Amino acid sequence: MSAGLGGVFGIAASGMAATRVQMDVVAENLANADSTSGPDGKPYQRKEVVLQEAQGGSFADALDNAGSSSGGGLGGVEVSGIATDPTPGQRVYDPGNPAADAQGYVTMPNVNPVTEMVDLITASRSYEANVQVLDAAKQMYNRTLDLLKT
Repeated sequence: MSAGLGGVFGIAASGMAATRVQMDVVAENLANADSTSGPDGKPYQRKEVVLQEAQGGSFADALDNAGSSSGGGLGGVEVSGIATDPTPGQRVYDPGNPAADAQGYVTMPNVNPVTEMVDLITASRSYEANVQVLDAAKQMYNRTLDLLKT
């Protein structure tokens, strides 16, 4: 039983770490939503976090091995990379902008603040869910210890 609950802590912690990266990327996207010229001279490109299952087996394997002493073999989640969204930015007519082309158009970053806020809320809820998992596992450990004391 303790191996399974110990795995819960690792899985929840990996989820919390992954959502922290997601929130950092959303913050970067929002901070650069108006950056029309980056170090490469091009508008900022929105970034997305790519998650994958951490090493340790699939969920189906975990269900098959749920009763074993290994705790099911789940490894949680990990960030496999940060991808750039290839969607082109919107062109806006602004001839006074220093980044405007010869026709007076500025290519804006492909960052949509509404999408970013939805991603931020989703990551925040995921983080909260992982905190609740940790709290539940901690309560189960404490109850088990209380039972063993008696």
